[in-house]
Amino acid sequence: MVMSTASMRAEAGDVVLELRGVSKSFGPVQALRDGELVLRAGSIHALMGENGAGKSTIVKIIAGLYQRDSGEFVLGGETVHFRSTADSKQSGIAVIYQEPTLFPDLSVTENIFMGRHLLKSFGRIDRAAMRGHVRRLFQRLGVDIDPDRPAEGLSIADQQIIEIAKAISLEARILIMDEPTAALSEVEASRLFAVARSLRDEGRAILFISHRFDEVYDLCDTITVMRDGAYISTDRIEATTVAGIVRKMVGRDVDSLYPKQTVPIGDVVLKVEKLTSTGQFHDISFEVRAGEIVGLAGLVGAGRSEVARAIFGIDSYESGTVTLEGRVVPRLNTVAAMQLGIALVPEDRRQQGIVLPFGLARNSTLAIKSSLARFGFITNRSENRSAADWLARLSVKANALDTSTATLSGGNQQKVVLAKWLATNPTLLIVDEPTRGIDVGTKADVHALLSKLAGEGLAIIMISSELPEVLGMADRILVMREGHMTADIPRSEATAETVMFSATHERRSAV
Repeated sequence: MVMSTASMRAEAGDVVLELRGVSKSFGPVQALRDGELVLRAGSIHALMGENGAGKSTIVKIIAGLYQRDSGEFVLGGETVHFRSTADSKQSGIAVIYQEPTLFPDLSVTENIFMGRHLLKSFGRIDRAAMRGHVRRLFQRLGVDIDPDRPAEGLSIADQQIIEIAKAISLEARILIMDEPTAALSEVEASRLFAVARSLRDEGRAILFISHRFDEVYDLCDTITVMRDGAYISTDRIEATTVAGIVRKMVGRDVDSLYPKQTVPIGDVVLKVEKLTSTGQFHDISFEVRAGEIVGLAGLVGAGRSEVARAIFGIDSYESGTVTLEGRVVPRLNTVAAMQLGIALVPEDRRQQGIVLPFGLARNSTLAIKSSLARFGFITNRSENRSAADWLARLSVKANALDTSTATLSGGNQQKVVLAKWLATNPTLLIVDEPTRGIDVGTKADVHALLSKLAGEGLAIIMISSELPEVLGMADRILVMREGHMTADIPRSEATAETVMFSATHERRSAV
């Protein structure tokens, strides 16, 4: 059943959407169980939870991409059964994704009116009327975008505004914003928030999904927390604390999820001096010592991964030096970096960390093949013997060493990537988003492993967008903002507030 938008008219505070006991499975995997969500008119409602908590599944059910297996979906007081995204849109629901997909060769106006052009006599397209309508939409939203310009070249922020304008022109009463600020600057995010507040004040219901606590507490009035595919709680934002929300999200005390050992800190292993790459990062200097886990924090686009790639020799830089135990690491030379003792676990494990069709043994020995070769040949026996030790140490769950890595869970795939690089016996390990997209239990395993490796004297740089992870695991936190290092915070002084302030404000003092 699809509802007309008119039937969804609601006064501020009225319930416009409700999910009750909604479940969804994909084969043996239950992605959502007993999901609950209540959205009210004139409210901005946060949906929070770690990766794998079930947030995306709920959004896709509301958007009509998935059909629920059980439970109730009530819209405007009536039970609905969406069979497609078209059903959801016709019912007054719009989803604003992190990266909108506009038609680049069409104008802003054409994108907003795609598939529903305004017509004048004899079926001719009334471009002037559409252009005027778009101008009025942008005035209403308080933004200045040329209706006639092509969509190609627009910033992500402007593309999102266009998607919002399209939703308003369709009279959407419910807007879902899924990680909308991940690729935005602070100024762009502020503009988006101003638009969201104006929509709230018009009586629309907004579901806001974000991992950023500062945004949630600044923008939202209600918060729902999910964990491991299940509903946990819904509270007014003023009745919560960041610590309490984190506890609900992870289901345990932070200390057990982040089993950080206190270990002796040794000599300097890595020294980065005045590293600069135009448009990426500027004047980056820091040190990492043996046994130390240095967290590299900052919002998306701050330049964290770019610095890591430059250190490892993937990307070049114009000036500055990188030394490892006193030896200069050459630019743009990953082989030399590996030979000197640097290992990099990349952010995108599926595209950059593993070869999905390969088995576990082959993937976990890719970085040490030259040492396994005898007379130019590598046998399965030598691969298996080398791989078995690390795969066992990391508790990789698989039936056999030749099992295709593509069949493993995200957590086990990440362990295979870690095994590959730890097999090189590195002096410095760089891990970029080491627990992204893996379940809570495996996160704890990875954290325990990193802590153990630090205890054995390994120097570690950990890049993470999850603030609790950085606070829980790092001995020291380096914060970046728009390509600059803004803070060097020791563990004893690190709080969510100090890190987020440094990630979102101009640097106060030199590092």
